[in-house]
Amino acid sequence: MFFFRQIFLAPPLFIGFLLAATGFVIAFFFPEFAPMAEMFLFALLLVTVIDWLLLFSVKTAVSGNRIVGTKLSNQDDNKVQLMLRNHYGFRVNYNLIEELPQQFQIFDFNMKGRISARNEITLYYNLKPTERGIYRFGDTIVFVSSPLGFLQRKIVLNTQCETKVYPSFLKLHQFSLNTFRTYLNEIGQKKIRRIGHSMEFEQIKNYVAGDDIRTINWKATAKHQRLMVNQFVDEKSQQVYCVIDKGRAMKMPFDGMTLLDYAINATLIICNVVLQNQDRAGIFSFSSRLEDWAKAERRSDQMRKISENLYSLQTDFKESDFGKLYNTLKHKVTNRSLIMLFTNFESLDSLHRQLPYLVGINNSHLLIPVFFRNKELEDFVENPPEDSDEYQKAMAEKFIYEKHQIVLELNRHGIESILTRPEELTINAINKYLEIKSKGMI
Repeated sequence: MFFFRQIFLAPPLFIGFLLAATGFVIAFFFPEFAPMAEMFLFALLLVTVIDWLLLFSVKTAVSGNRIVGTKLSNQDDNKVQLMLRNHYGFRVNYNLIEELPQQFQIFDFNMKGRISARNEITLYYNLKPTERGIYRFGDTIVFVSSPLGFLQRKIVLNTQCETKVYPSFLKLHQFSLNTFRTYLNEIGQKKIRRIGHSMEFEQIKNYVAGDDIRTINWKATAKHQRLMVNQFVDEKSQQVYCVIDKGRAMKMPFDGMTLLDYAINATLIICNVVLQNQDRAGIFSFSSRLEDWAKAERRSDQMRKISENLYSLQTDFKESDFGKLYNTLKHKVTNRSLIMLFTNFESLDSLHRQLPYLVGINNSHLLIPVFFRNKELEDFVENPPEDSDEYQKAMAEKFIYEKHQIVLELNRHGIESILTRPEELTINAINKYLEIKSKGMI
């Protein structure tokens, strides 16, 4: 009974029976064709039995396994590897079906091909998740057929596993600090080292005209019998906090991802660039309360700690409490820091309600609010549908105009900001951080 559960009829067998039935219909009107129809049916049944014997000539027909990473990168193409081995002494055709995690909503995934006798092949395909969390893979189902091709044998490979989808860690190398420096050199920009008076000592050098006499090192001067001065550079180990608003405003979706996920992916990459630049990176999130706190540090396991905090971050659909954010920064972050605040304002009224808190934060730190352009509204204004009316277009233009007014209002209060499309968030945020560092603003 077990064998019959594994057997499936292939299309060539149906075609053969259709031809046999056609032969018998013709033989009804022309009896001389009856022997030919009977012989064809007998041959068809004989070949089917031979095909059945071939398919069950070995106990283990096809073996294999799926190789998928313990972590997948959100919004990136993640490679999945399948290994199949043919244990038959003849070539087989296969039709492979994967039971993918329900988050992908892919129910027709299949791969077809051939495997030579007693040979092994490796198959690859890419998966692009759009949300974080646990992804559970099911079995791998393989239908194999012999060169005769009248029957198929179903083989279920136990490849069940689960993996976690983390923020976009595959882009860490793509957006590394060295990559940005190479790009700046290619377009002709060079980094200029600024000489400052911070507490980070660089070297003792000979005095030259123009050096600040307050930096003279008298012990070194006495030892070398000539004027020597201490040279300092801008302090590198500065604090950079990425603050993620996880209120309901960040649940807005664009291209299959929420604004919250865009902010999380950008935060991971920015923190990596900050640590490469010898600064201290930290994160936390807030809405009605502050959570997921990772103190700004420069440690070997800081990226792992940040990644784990970001992995489980979800919106709570509540109103964001900027007053609590202001109080927390005032008492917990005592040193002047760069605060990159990922949030979203849809109107001037929503900004004005929170503006006193933003100004207060900016007085103690360097605050950079990062909020989003509505690309769907912009596309609607540029290419309106035929069934749209002037009122819809005017309202869309009003919302777009208010976004730019928000930028001007923040600038009027001395707060720099980033207004960006979601897909351009990472590159714009990194550029802003490097610009601030080059100007010595923190």
